[in-house]
Amino acid sequence: MSCCGGLGPAQDANEEIQQISNVVKPHVEIKTGKSYEIFTAKSYTTQVVAGTNYFIKVHVGGDDHVHLRVHKKLPCHGGELELHGVQESKKGNDPIEHF
Repeated sequence: MSCCGGLGPAQDANEEIQQISNVVKPHVEIKTGKSYEIFTAKSYTTQVVAGTNYFIKVHVGGDDHVHLRVHKKLPCHGGELELHGVQESKKGNDPIEHF
């Protein structure tokens, strides 16, 4: 669990994180101008703010990965997911960092 404002430790992705990744995948493809046949969440970390920021490492084929920053609003504000950023050209051993 992360403290308010700080990033928590990286963890292996679970079904919830894969579902979040699946929801934002069309937005990632628009932002990057690419279509991903492989889109598998591998690991993530979180930041508690007014909601939760998820920093997710997603495998997109070969040794290629993208890092996603996804914000989940608080339930009282609808609880929606919003893609806030994408980092391309990442590798499997690149750490997940705040961006």
